[in-house]
Amino acid sequence: MRKVFVILSLMLCCLVPAAGQSNSMKKLENERAQLEKDIALLGRKLDQNSKSSSEALNNLTLVKGKISAREKLIASCDETLRLLKDSISTCQGQIDILQARHDTLSLYYGRLVRGAYKNRDSRLWYMYILASENIGQGLRRAAYLRSLSAQMSSQALKIRETSAELEVEKERLLVLKGQADDVRAQQVQERRQLEKEASQVNNLVDQLTKDRKKYQKQLQEKNRQKEALNKKMADLIRKEREAAQKKNSGGKKSSGDASGKKTSTEIDAKLSGEFAANKGRLPWPVEGAIVERFGKHNHPVYTNVELPQNNGVTLVVKRGSQAKAVFNGTVTQIVVLPGYNQCVLVSHGNYYTLYSKLRTVAVKVGDKVTTGQVVGIVDTIGGEDLFHFELWKDSTPQNPENWLRN
Repeated sequence: MRKVFVILSLMLCCLVPAAGQSNSMKKLENERAQLEKDIALLGRKLDQNSKSSSEALNNLTLVKGKISAREKLIASCDETLRLLKDSISTCQGQIDILQARHDTLSLYYGRLVRGAYKNRDSRLWYMYILASENIGQGLRRAAYLRSLSAQMSSQALKIRETSAELEVEKERLLVLKGQADDVRAQQVQERRQLEKEASQVNNLVDQLTKDRKKYQKQLQEKNRQKEALNKKMADLIRKEREAAQKKNSGGKKSSGDASGKKTSTEIDAKLSGEFAANKGRLPWPVEGAIVERFGKHNHPVYTNVELPQNNGVTLVVKRGSQAKAVFNGTVTQIVVLPGYNQCVLVSHGNYYTLYSKLRTVAVKVGDKVTTGQVVGIVDTIGGEDLFHFELWKDSTPQNPENWLRN
């Protein structure tokens, strides 16, 4: 009895983490698929740049983006291998348990068969019953013989079921080992590609170092454009907040109009709450790979040069990609800025999102937009297909990666 209890306990221990491991594996598979798409996109853009003799600084940004994505892919492979190792260990444990159970059942069944064989002559069974001292004993002996027959049938069924389970687990083990081999092979390939890309970076850095004056001039122009964007955004949002405060101060006199409808102040507060509640779950405005992240960064080559604050994220995208609203809101501004072309500012209560580097705009000021609605088409500027996105709370820029879905 104790042996049976131990076997059941071990089976439960093996089965409980299975669902969690399956979910983690699925998440990692999705992550690897997305990283592979990002790497492929960055690779295509590099090929396009090499054909159009694009500047080395653009290429360096793309190669560094590939390296970053590939490093994440290798890390994802490491985590996948760890989970596969755990699954293989769990599966092997399950096989050992089933094998032990199969051996025990077979041993017990063998004893039953040997006992039945010794008494295979049905006349012996009848004599055993007829030799009973009384009817009660005879009935008990008949019941025992029926039970013995039923046990043999039941035991044979259990052996067949256990054998089937054992085969399933052995097949599963082979699949897991195959998956682990595939991931290891991918990991080796990714590491080789990483070495090649590191060599590309060194070559580009050498080129940028030799032509320092030329590229510093380009850098200064890009920095001026970024600073102009930061100043314009701060100015636009300040004006938006002042207008909202002016409107709200007038709204204090009444919480609703004559028809009993809510004021815009209440609607904006509700929208702000809904937007905040979706932190980490907002959809990405475009599909692409991040090449410039939020915050303060130094130049990748001229490391003593600090770049202007990046108040959003910049993604490399497919040519002609559609930029879509990440949440319900109202288009409050459409402006044109050097290096960023057309920019659309959408208000979500006291939150704001900016969609920039657009060739065409599909909305106009005052339009109500819904989640996933197209606001414009991404432009090709200087041979680059880049999209810049920002997210602000009042006058404070937020890191979009904390708000958008992973």
